[in-house]
Amino acid sequence: MTTDQETSMSVTETGATIWLTGLPSAGKTTIAYELAGRLRGEGHRVEVLDGDEIREFLSAGLGFSREDRHTNVQRIGFVAELLAANGVKVLVPVIAPYADSRDAVRKRHQTEGTAYLEVHVATPVEVCSERDVKGLYAKQAAGEISGLTGVDDPYEAPESPDLRIESHRQTVQESAAELHALLSERGAA
Repeated sequence: MTTDQETSMSVTETGATIWLTGLPSAGKTTIAYELAGRLRGEGHRVEVLDGDEIREFLSAGLGFSREDRHTNVQRIGFVAELLAANGVKVLVPVIAPYADSRDAVRKRHQTEGTAYLEVHVATPVEVCSERDVKGLYAKQAAGEISGLTGVDDPYEAPESPDLRIESHRQTVQESAAELHALLSERGAA
């Protein structure tokens, strides 16, 4: 083994969980994937724990009651912390509508000594409704579904997030750059 190989193998990647919370169609997943590409391009190990994929595989069978949403967030938080503790940058674009659920995830990370950042993608419901990426707002307006977060189900916006992104006022690239700057400032990028 050469000295360069020894050096690169002995460097430990600093992991972190970056939780992007916000309303449906706020831009969480789009920003997460944009940032993931940038971080991978810099040589970081990155995983995106997409809420829709998690619901399909890790949380299949859970509904959208407050209890089920809490369970879903705790499962995602556990996996995120496990990955982050092992040197992965974990981007979590998941609504997580309740403050107590997000706080429990943060506390778990603090207890384990794992970096955790909460990012509020603060897009107004009117903008999210216009974007309506998955057609949820249209279905809710037509009476086909109920319990839509931020419309007829609560969303408790973070009071003091590590970063607040107003995705309706800037491009995806600008939003990802703003988040990347925070990661660099905190020693996680």
